[in-house]
Amino acid sequence: MPADVKNQKFTMLFDWFDQGGDGVLTHDDFRAMGALFGRLAAPDDRENASAMRSAFEEWWRVLLPHGDANGDGQIDRKEFLDLMVADVTAPEHFEKAVLAIADALMHALDTDHDGVLSKDEYVRMYDALRIPPVHSEDAFRRLDRDGNGVIGHDEFRTAITEFYLSSDENAPGNWLIGPIQQGT
Repeated sequence: MPADVKNQKFTMLFDWFDQGGDGVLTHDDFRAMGALFGRLAAPDDRENASAMRSAFEEWWRVLLPHGDANGDGQIDRKEFLDLMVADVTAPEHFEKAVLAIADALMHALDTDHDGVLSKDEYVRMYDALRIPPVHSEDAFRRLDRDGNGVIGHDEFRTAITEFYLSSDENAPGNWLIGPIQQGT
């Protein structure tokens, strides 16, 4: 199974990004994701809401020219899976297309501005992003690597990096959007 771990994660990600549910990714899907993530920021936190919308716009700018193999302005599942391996996870794109979202998300979720995510702040993300709440407690425990009861910025970035780059099916970062679905 380890050879298929990235494919399973990227398949889950495709389904998550496909906000229109039509089996293809479009600019509208990424705008919807940016808006969804933007709503995680406090109502008066326009800076982080804007940063998340901008980060998803950057994702789309990276995805479209590299992933739209047939030139139809959409990215289908196969194009997305190929693109994730070839381009998005490449060092020259990973920081600005993925970690920029992680940084903005961390700041937006940290509603008490103490530099870490409490369990309540983390669970709030799961709820807002429509990830089944049954997964949030286990995910929090796995991502809190030092066991101090909070997820620090480095722990959060490590989890994001593992989700996108690790082939280890047991990597804690794989729990960012719930457990890896078997057989996808």
